[in-house]
Amino acid sequence: MALLSSCALREPALVLDPVGPFAFPSADTAPTGTLCVFSAFEQGADFNSQLYRRRYSDYDILSLDGKRLRRVHNDKGTVVEAPQKVELPVCNYRVVARANGYGEVTVPVVIRANELTTVHLEGGPPGPNRSHLAATNVVRLPNGQIVGCRAGADNRSQP
Repeated sequence: MALLSSCALREPALVLDPVGPFAFPSADTAPTGTLCVFSAFEQGADFNSQLYRRRYSDYDILSLDGKRLRRVHNDKGTVVEAPQKVELPVCNYRVVARANGYGEVTVPVVIRANELTTVHLEGGPPGPNRSHLAATNVVRLPNGQIVGCRAGADNRSQP
C-alpha cells in the first residue's frame, strides 16, 4: 500500500493566463520591477491590533518550475488596507494566492523593468483603481472579475 506525504505542494485547480504590467514607457533601465497582489482578504478578524482592519491573505511567489522563491506576508501594517509591493528581478513567475470565491489559484506574472504588475483577486466590482483596465486586453476569473492586464498584450497608453 502506498503512503502519500501530506507535505507535498498541491497545485491549485484554477490556473489563469499570464498577467503583466499596465505599461507606461520609462527612460530607466533598472533590472527590477514591482509586483502588487490584492489577494482575497483573510477570513478571521485581527483582534491583536488596536483598530479592526481587513488584511490581504499571504501568498507565494514561485519560479516557473514550481520552486518557492518567496512567501509574502501581504500586509503593510498600516491602518489603511494595502497589500505589500514586492520588488523582483525582471523575469516570469507564478503567484499562488487565494482568490475570493475560488480558493487557491495560480497566476503566471511577468515582471518588467521599472513597471508595476498588479493582480486583483480580492473580489468585488472593479473600483476606481481598475477603471483603466476596461479598455485593455485583460485576464478574468470565470465569473468575469478582472484579475489584471494580459501579459504580452499591447497595454501601453497612447500619448
